[in-house]
Amino acid sequence: MEPELKRAAELAAEYLAGLDSGRIGDEATPESLRERLGRPLTEHGVPGTQVVEELAEDVREGLLNTASGRFFGWVIGGGLPAAVAADWLTSVWDQNAAGFACSPAASVVEEIVGTWVKELLGLPAEASFALVTGCQMAHVTALAAARHRLLSDRGIDVERDGLFGAPPIRVLAGEHHETLLRALRLIGIGTGAVVKVAQEDGGPIDLEALEALLEKDAQVPTVVALAAGDLNRGAYDRLGEACDIAHRHGAWVHVDGAFGLWAAASPRFRHLVNGVERADSWATDAHKWLNVPYDSGLAFVRDREAHRAAMSISAAYKVEVPTGRDPFDWGPEWSRRARGFALYAALRTMGRHGVAGVVERCCDLTEKLVDGLRALPGVEVLAPPIINQALVRFRAGDGDHDARTDEVIQRLNAGGVAWFGPTTWGGVRVMRISVSNFRTTTEDIDRVLRAFAEILDE
Repeated sequence: MEPELKRAAELAAEYLAGLDSGRIGDEATPESLRERLGRPLTEHGVPGTQVVEELAEDVREGLLNTASGRFFGWVIGGGLPAAVAADWLTSVWDQNAAGFACSPAASVVEEIVGTWVKELLGLPAEASFALVTGCQMAHVTALAAARHRLLSDRGIDVERDGLFGAPPIRVLAGEHHETLLRALRLIGIGTGAVVKVAQEDGGPIDLEALEALLEKDAQVPTVVALAAGDLNRGAYDRLGEACDIAHRHGAWVHVDGAFGLWAAASPRFRHLVNGVERADSWATDAHKWLNVPYDSGLAFVRDREAHRAAMSISAAYKVEVPTGRDPFDWGPEWSRRARGFALYAALRTMGRHGVAGVVERCCDLTEKLVDGLRALPGVEVLAPPIINQALVRFRAGDGDHDARTDEVIQRLNAGGVAWFGPTTWGGVRVMRISVSNFRTTTEDIDRVLRAFAEILDE
């Protein structure tokens, strides 16, 4: 084995072994990292093993240990060992997963993964799919298919002629992530197309308000964007009923299920996505609850013709394999990593029960963490968990609860025991809790609660 690879494997094992006992984050600054990493570029290079060792040492203080079981700041998975191992092999194999001819194995693995995930999530077997970098590009892929269908049905070839002269497309949405807005920018629809739908208490869109908007401008090509687990509270729209209403008015339904769509894999939480199979497209991530390494997202589209028309590409040097699937016909990338291998390894390792177990355990641990925080002085739970998300804030004696919330989060993170992120919700500063790592244990939760108790008792 090349010495660089052997040393990298040793350093990787050391890093993983230290996740439980080590700090979640260090206080690196841009200046300190630039000083350590900004070595001069030499004329004749440096031995590879030296580069690997120095890189591992120089970046150490700038690594946020998101793979730890005590990282709760964003919805980030931990990287299952089998998935990480498959990802290492992916780098060694160095396949371009653009077309079947480039890597037959990568293409077939992606076919199998797409079938498995559709089965797990209860999506239509006939739906097409693409493996992409994350939910951002899954939105781009699915909404490009929606754009094609809505405009093609009105006699417009948007792939040939663009949007010039096409009628504006509107997007009806309640709770939505910023990646949906950027997807609309990238495909030329624009954020001005978004029409906010009134929401009920607790987050779901108001179905009567949705129907009223659809009836108001019945001839306008429309996408209805639904949430399957919103970023802050994990709230769900009433998916099946919303799909039925939208389809009666000829709208395309797109579901943002970055992490919440995986509730479908759990018998306990599947009711939250009732009717999700009636949508037209779906976007989700694998590097969240499925715990594969970054970057890994999935887009699914019921209308295979619209999907392929929006994404397919031709080239004189393309090698046609009659029964082979070319991934670049379904996603926005040409040259791309063979990310299907890590997905394949994760799904085979866990199986149906394993995937459901990760989802359910994370939800249970979120509940335990929130219950423990609720019992501490000065803690207010603003959004109890529906799945693995919750919002709390810390109350101050002087009434400046926003400042107190930021202070407690900063002190907890500085201690290195865990890491949480602040956000603004409902006009107030809150701490967002996200539990999505297969490594998180009850002992992790107990340790974090002790750290909060010490800060709040001072």
